[in-house]
Order: sequence, then C-alpha cells, then structure tokens
Amino acid sequence: MISDNEPQTPEVIQAKELEMEGVKAAESGDIDLAIGIFTRAINILPSLPSCYNNRAQAYRLQDNIEGALADVNRAITLSNGLGRTGCQALCQRGIIHRKEGREDDAREDFEAAYKLGSQFAKMQLVQLNPYAALCNKMLHDVFVKLQSGEA
Repeated sequence: MISDNEPQTPEVIQAKELEMEGVKAAESGDIDLAIGIFTRAINILPSLPSCYNNRAQAYRLQDNIEGALADVNRAITLSNGLGRTGCQALCQRGIIHRKEGREDDAREDFEAAYKLGSQFAKMQLVQLNPYAALCNKMLHDVFVKLQSGEA
C-alpha cells in the first residue's frame, strides 16, 4: 500500500505526473483520454490508491457506475480508508451510493469521511438527516418569503 506520504520513488513520481496529466485532461473535458492516462499510471504503480480514485471520478463523469465503484473500492482498500485519498474515496463512494438510492451505505461512508475531517461529508450527513432537511427547507421558505416581502 502507498500512503499519502510515501517516499518519492521514480515510479511514484512518474505515476503522480501521469495523474496530474489525467486530471488536466478530465478538466478539459476529454474523459476518455483521462481514463487512459489514469490507467497508465495504475499500470506503473498499481498500489497507488489516488490513481484509482481519480479514474473512478472519470468513470463517474461517464456514468460508468460499475467501473467507478470498482475503482473507488480499490482506492479505499489500498488506502485502508485513511488519509486524504481514503477520505476522498469514501466521499466519492458515498455520492455513488446516494445516487443509487442506498442512503444507509452513503451515510456510513460519509460518517467515516467526516471522522477523517471532511466538511463535504459533514454537509452530506446533514442532508441525509430527515430532520435537518426539514429544518433547512423551512428556513429556506422563510428567507424566500422575506425576500419577496411576505411576512
């Protein structure tokens, strides 16, 4: 397993350079190219969890949920669900679970990510809480009425 603080071997440096190239490709909208680059990085260093997490994100952008889940699960396994990559992978899997209607699984992942310090996961947990969601809706309605001049 490669941690977030792994020594910078030539393979780690090369894989991370490819990762950055893949992120740039994804940000420019070339998701197929990004997936290919992330796959090259994985082939160089199959124990680097962030490569799987990034490729999972690209798969998610293509609505390839099966591929995204496989990669995000691999990222969580390789990171032991710890560190920055583990936290990001847990959040990403939580998003997938939530999109697929598996709110209990999503809640479990967001709770684990929140314990690792993710504020995004905290917001997701609030949204998954039916009481918090009701309070947020009521608060939103009050602000809308205030803005429109209704009291």
